[in-house]
Amino acid sequence: MSVGCRSPKAGKVTSAAVIRRVAVLPQPPLLIPELAAGAADECAELREACLAAARRLTSASPDWVVIGAAAGAPEVPEHASGSFRGFGVDLGVSLSRVTAPETELPLPALVAGWLREQGGASSVRVHLVDPATPADRCEQFGRAVGGHPAVLVLGDGSSRHGPRSPGGEDARAEGFDAGIRDALAKADTGALAALDPALAAELGAGGRAPWQVLAGLADGDWTAEVLYSAAPFGVGYHVAVWEHA
Repeated sequence: MSVGCRSPKAGKVTSAAVIRRVAVLPQPPLLIPELAAGAADECAELREACLAAARRLTSASPDWVVIGAAAGAPEVPEHASGSFRGFGVDLGVSLSRVTAPETELPLPALVAGWLREQGGASSVRVHLVDPATPADRCEQFGRAVGGHPAVLVLGDGSSRHGPRSPGGEDARAEGFDAGIRDALAKADTGALAALDPALAAELGAGGRAPWQVLAGLADGDWTAEVLYSAAPFGVGYHVAVWEHA
């Protein structure tokens, strides 16, 4: 695949029909109690929804494939370990139960490692796209990843909800994230594929590219449940679980 996303390695691709469950989660560092500090109680409902989704993913398979976004789409080594040190707390995580030397990991990989441990999974294999990857390339990437029993998709909604939002208030944020919530509640891959990358960028929605990878990955019929959808800190956070029908 060309610049903006890294193709999955050969041998990792299988039929999309084998996907049993997809969990869609946000990736704020405040999910982790040690990083949330005084906001830990305010994050409790979001955290519990994320952990419930992670446990459901593990019940489908102890080995997850993770889709996330990071600038430059760096390759994330299997079995890697890392730390949230760059976010203020030296809390170590690992992408598998295999001990590995620590390396610098992007936020989606760190959050995936923490969720793996909390959800009781054995391993996570992280695939990243650049946040600016065009919609059609995201879908192509999803089709190249292929099918796995358990897929975790990480990404936040708009960062422009309300006057205290980190991106500054934008009246369009509410409607944008309402659309994301509805698409996740209906497992509507068409709606995700149709997201406008320019609008998403203006609204600071970092989940746009991973959601469009999901649109390419999730063939077939699904049932869906939204476990959480709100913007408690001015950023849209959505937690959903899709089951293959």
